[in-house]
Amino acid sequence: MRTRTKVWFIIAASLVLIGCIVFGGVMTMFKWDFTELSTGKYETNNYEIAEIFNKISIVTDTADILLVPSENQKTSVVCHELKNAKHSVTVQNGKLVIEIVDARKWYDYIDINFGMTKITVSIPQGEYDALFVKSSTGNVEIPKEFKFENIDISESTGNVTNYASASKNITIKTSTGNIRVENVSANTLDLSASTGVVTVSNVTCEGDVKINVSTGKTNLANIECENFVSNGDTGAISLKNVIAAEKFSIERGTGAVKFDGCDAAEIFVETDTGDVSGSLLADKIFVIRTDTGNVDVPKTTSGGKCEITTETGDINISIKK
Repeated sequence: MRTRTKVWFIIAASLVLIGCIVFGGVMTMFKWDFTELSTGKYETNNYEIAEIFNKISIVTDTADILLVPSENQKTSVVCHELKNAKHSVTVQNGKLVIEIVDARKWYDYIDINFGMTKITVSIPQGEYDALFVKSSTGNVEIPKEFKFENIDISESTGNVTNYASASKNITIKTSTGNIRVENVSANTLDLSASTGVVTVSNVTCEGDVKINVSTGKTNLANIECENFVSNGDTGAISLKNVIAAEKFSIERGTGAVKFDGCDAAEIFVETDTGDVSGSLLADKIFVIRTDTGNVDVPKTTSGGKCEITTETGDINISIKK
C-alpha cells in the first residue's frame, strides 16, 4: 500500500472514530432518546367538545389513533402533533370531524423525525351511528366499550385492533398493517390486507365474513356466520371452530388451508400448491380434484358437498365425531 493511501486511510478512520465519539457523547447527554434529534417540532393540543354528535370521522396522515371511554362522560380530543401539521376538531351536522390541516412546504418534509403524532379521542361509553377512520402509517385501536352501526377503517402500514361491535357492517382495510378483531358481533365483517396478518376470534355475524389477503397469514377461531369467503395468494389460512350456516368458499395459491373442528352446509376449497388438511364436524360428500397431490378423505356418502381442488397440494381431511 502506498504511503499516501495509508495516510488517507488513517485520516478517514480517525474522522469516523471522532464522529462516533461525538455521537455517543451527544446521545449520552440526551439519555439515548432519539426523539431529541428530531427537527420536527411537536406540541400537544387539547380540544373540549360540548356539541352533541353521533358519528365520528378521523382523517389523518401518520398519527396513532386511540378511542377511549371518557371518565367524566364528556368528550375531549388530545392531539400530540407537529406544529405545522395540526388537526382541526369540529362538530358538523352531528358528526365529530377530526382532520389534518397540513401547512408544511415541500422543504419541511426534508427533516429528521423520530416523533409520532397521536390522537386520543375520549368519548362517553355507549352506541354511535358510524365510525370512519382513514390514515397512513399510524396504528388504530377501538376498545370494547363502544358499539357502532357501521365501522369503516382504512390504513396503509398501520395496524388496526378492533374490539367494538357493529349492528351493521365492520370493514377494515390495510396494506402491510396487521388486523386484529376480537369479541365482536356484526351483521357482516369484511377484512382486507396485503402482507399483514389477519387475526379474528370470538366473532358472531348474522351475515357473511369476508377476508382477502395477498401474502399475509389468516388465523381464525370461534366464528359463527352465514357464509365465510376468503381469497388469497401465498398466505396460509387456519380455521378453528369456524361454523357457517351455508357455505365456505376459500381460494389460495401457495398458502395452506387448515381446518380444526369447522363446518358448513357446503365447502369449496381451491389451492395451487397449498395443502388442505384438518377436521370437519359432520359427514360430507367429497368431490376431490388434484394433479400430483396425495389424498386422504373419509369415504362418506351423505351430508353436504365438500369440493376440494388442488394442483400439487395434498388433501387430508377427517371427521371429528
